[in-house]
Amino acid sequence: MGNSRRLIASLVAALLAYALHAFGPSTHQRLLVLGALRWKLNSTPDVEVFVIRDTTHCEDLHYHVPSETLFTACEDDHTTRFGWFPPLANFDDAELGKRGRGSIHVINPKTLLSQRLVFDNFDSTFVTHGIDVISDPKRPDGEAVYIFAVNHVPDPDSAKARSQIEVFYHVIGSSSVKHLRSVWHPLIRTPNDIFARSPTSFYVTNDHHYSRHGLMRTLEDLYHGANWTETLHIRLDSLATNHGAYSTEGVDASVALPDMHNSNGLGHGRSATEILVTSCASGVLYIGKISQEPANTTITTNDLVAFDSIIDNPSYFSDPFASRWGTDHSGFLLPGLARATDLGRTHRDPKATEPVIVWLARPAKEKSKPGKSGAPISWEKRVLFEDDGNRIRSASASVLIAIDPKTSLETGSSTGARKAWLFVTGFLSKNIIAVKIDL
Repeated sequence: MGNSRRLIASLVAALLAYALHAFGPSTHQRLLVLGALRWKLNSTPDVEVFVIRDTTHCEDLHYHVPSETLFTACEDDHTTRFGWFPPLANFDDAELGKRGRGSIHVINPKTLLSQRLVFDNFDSTFVTHGIDVISDPKRPDGEAVYIFAVNHVPDPDSAKARSQIEVFYHVIGSSSVKHLRSVWHPLIRTPNDIFARSPTSFYVTNDHHYSRHGLMRTLEDLYHGANWTETLHIRLDSLATNHGAYSTEGVDASVALPDMHNSNGLGHGRSATEILVTSCASGVLYIGKISQEPANTTITTNDLVAFDSIIDNPSYFSDPFASRWGTDHSGFLLPGLARATDLGRTHRDPKATEPVIVWLARPAKEKSKPGKSGAPISWEKRVLFEDDGNRIRSASASVLIAIDPKTSLETGSSTGARKAWLFVTGFLSKNIIAVKIDL
């Protein structure tokens, strides 16, 4: 094993040396995104960090605006995440993975308290990753939600994963979550995140072509031209009882967005038809559009935003106080790793730290394309929060919740001060954190 790793490291070093010589500026940008050129690790000063208890290894986080509730799926057990986590090519202990019993939590953003929901009709392997949450369209908004969750189940016939999607139902305010069905299809190979369009229609990313560790997997992460991943669309004929573990009956799958490098996080944008897709290892957010016609499931990308770090699950912050207070702070929120190059040696270490960075991107309003109705040609990108990994490690999801400016004034802030709660979580983090930040 040691000789194999040394060989891979030597080959990667040789590849990087060749790339630096041959491609110059583009390789410099790749090294910047991967964090190899980020020598100084920053931590945002003068902020109080609030730890949300019982939120261990929660990779994704969503704010359901109608119910004013945060949702997340957590691994809970330290040993499971460090012994079996296919997204990081960690297949060390399939038996441990099989015994994994992750959970779904609701978090009150006002009290910062987390409630672990009781499963109804579900008592099997649950190795958590990306999720999505949408309102039940048949009930008043804010009463009930559908929850879609990636589950990295070990394949009983190989040393790989047979990942699937779980569909749950939760009535807001109740203490339980009901499992409706599991969704499996051979096109779902390395699922990462989910964008739910309706209770029976959703998108899911495959983040890698090569699921196992090795030279090709390493090359796939490092080389931004490895456009080998895709976003799938899944349509279900119903949410009825499962047809069987390997059955594709009632499951229609197709490629909605092909040929991307490290397709990763998905998020809802500024409208019902806007979808956010990240190329994680390239540090690029793609802003796409889906058709209003249910039969057309393809994704068309309209714009992109490039960052100087890898980025993970995107979210869109819609400023609810923009019209009342004159300034719109809405923008796209992107968390990531400040030094992704460290992850190869830290992701199996419970005591390690991975420095994090959280970006906020907004269109540069003063610049627009002639004749394009003010479409932005540049973006304002701001670092909202940084940490050296001691307060929060491995940031993979973040959301912003605006604070009413009247509340800020009542607590002594200067006139016009705009603040928000920033919630950050990570796939290896001990707990979700909350930080009050200036917008």
